Amino acid sequence: MIWTVIQTGFRRLVHNRVELVMTFIVPIAFFSIFAVIFGRGMGTTPRIKAVVVDEVESVTSQAIASEIRESPGIRLMQQDDQVLTRQDAQDLVRGGSVTIAIVLTGTDAEIRADLLADTSDQVAPQVVTALVTRTLMIHAAGSSGMSVMAASAVGPASASGGDADGSDEQSTTWVSDVNAKPAAAMADVQVVDVMKSGKSNPVVSMYAAGIAVMFLLFGAAGAGGAMLEEKENQTLDRLLSTRLSMDQLLLGKWFYQTMLGMVQVSVMFVWAMIVFGVDLWHHLDGFIVMTCVTSAAAAAFGLALATLCRSRGQLNGLSVILILTMSALGGSMVPRYVMSDSLRQAGLWTFNAWALDGFDKVFWRDLPVSTLAPQLVVLLACTFGFLMLARLLAIRWETE
Repeated sequence: MIWTVIQTGFRRLVHNRVELVMTFIVPIAFFSIFAVIFGRGMGTTPRIKAVVVDEVESVTSQAIASEIRESPGIRLMQQDDQVLTRQDAQDLVRGGSVTIAIVLTGTDAEIRADLLADTSDQVAPQVVTALVTRTLMIHAAGSSGMSVMAASAVGPASASGGDADGSDEQSTTWVSDVNAKPAAAMADVQVVDVMKSGKSNPVVSMYAAGIAVMFLLFGAAGAGGAMLEEKENQTLDRLLSTRLSMDQLLLGKWFYQTMLGMVQVSVMFVWAMIVFGVDLWHHLDGFIVMTCVTSAAAAAFGLALATLCRSRGQLNGLSVILILTMSALGGSMVPRYVMSDSLRQAGLWTFNAWALDGFDKVFWRDLPVSTLAPQLVVLLACTFGFLMLARLLAIRWETE
């Protein structure tokens, strides 16, 4: 009898496509995603969006700036002939157009570098610091070496009573000493955080947004499954036999889930404000706008999934696959700054990424609501598209 139970279990597994996918395909898919992110994605650090500002404007600083621009680890976000000031560069970093701005400052004899950084990306400052330090030290050593070679060429000629061997030995020692000290002095690189000043736990707000968006999707998918249950127990047929139309039913479900999602996100951020000190009040307008459109898009997504599936079990399996995949690529699970450029582009096909970019502008960058236009357009387009898809798929419920 035990063997019979075992055989029955395997037969049911073979004939249940959703369970097969959840058992074998989903683990491989997620292993592959995270292997790409933390394997190749971290091993070959993504190119960092940067600009270079030369405040020294000397031959040496221009050579350093040129070498930094040509570095394979830098994705230069300015034209070769485009001249930026420190304030221009800082505005680009604060606006999210670039991750880091490299400002060469000081004097021609002692060139330093200030890295104006967006520290929400914790990798970029470390990578660029190493790159710029290396470049400065190479140029410092090269400049010192040439200066000393010129001086040593004059030194033996002007020395009185010194033989050639003694002069050579003295000049060699001189080169060694001068090479060491200026190189260390010129490798002065300072990271300047232009984002965190005066803020209260902005990173926690980003974690809250990532988790909130992911669970909005799960909640919407679960609520959409209620329609499948109503179809299975024939409650849906009785509702449609009244004066209630399918359009009214879908809109009613969508409005309900949208309002529930807004409450869900609000509760999470209020908790974050009370317990973790997130500054919600000073970002209330942007928070309300992003919460409304994100909840609306998630609710429409849940309805589209529900009308696509034919059973609650099928919906559960499909929703888990899609939501976890979108959350992994869209930044709800893993920060997008650790991903390669190709994975970042793939993440833009999920509305997780657009929603998190919007919350990032509100809580991290302190940008006004007017700057949220790209995110709002994409999320509203997703809402409309998912609602239209749900309506088209629901036709079969009216004709069955």
